[in-house]
Amino acid sequence: MSDEIKKKSKITVQVGLDENHVPIKMKWHADDSDDGGDVKAMMLTMWDEKEDNTIRIDLWNKEMNIFDMQRFFHQSFLTMADTYSRATGQDDIAKEIKTFAAKFAEMTKIMS
Repeated sequence: MSDEIKKKSKITVQVGLDENHVPIKMKWHADDSDDGGDVKAMMLTMWDEKEDNTIRIDLWNKEMNIFDMQRFFHQSFLTMADTYSRATGQDDIAKEIKTFAAKFAEMTKIMS
């Protein structure tokens, strides 16, 4: 596999803020896709190889209620487990992340 860049894609996030700099409207768009649109919350996480650390941007708007936030986190845990499995091949650890996600769903009562 070549390290030569064959194509570039731009992903844009727009955040509308109120007078106190609290997000009230957020939307995203990818220039090479029809995907995109309004969102209530986002977690953008990147690995900074120079600092050996995670850089992240966590935003949610005023309309994001606790129940939706709990479901957002639950689904994020499940997605992270799948991504971890694909990236590392360590399915046993991915299974533990999913077990935690199930416990989280039980504790927050989002699956009842």
